[in-house]
Amino acid sequence: MVRYSGASTDFNEIHFSDRHARAIGLPGVVAHGMWTMGAGLKIVTDAVGDPARVLSWFVRFTRPVVVPDTDEGTEVVYTATVTSIEDGVAKITVTATCGDEAVLGAARAEVRVD
Repeated sequence: MVRYSGASTDFNEIHFSDRHARAIGLPGVVAHGMWTMGAGLKIVTDAVGDPARVLSWFVRFTRPVVVPDTDEGTEVVYTATVTSIEDGVAKITVTATCGDEAVLGAARAEVRVD
């Protein structure tokens, strides 16, 4: 989390300090939303092989990803489903869950497949 904070230049303490996260009512340190969003897009770019094929990417953040201070950390599971292909454009729906809860909503991409 600290390394991502540096790479993204987002040094909000809620991403690496349990004390600060809890002080504002969070259950603990939370992952950056942009990390969660970017990891979701990676499943799409890995599938199509070329990030330049991505025409659009949209997500709605539904829940924060709490990252406990343990050796195990936490796991976010991503799945992607092609919902349609028309005129050389595939529409893909992505789900992201942490435990039993969705952490991204309405996540969808459009990619060029021709």
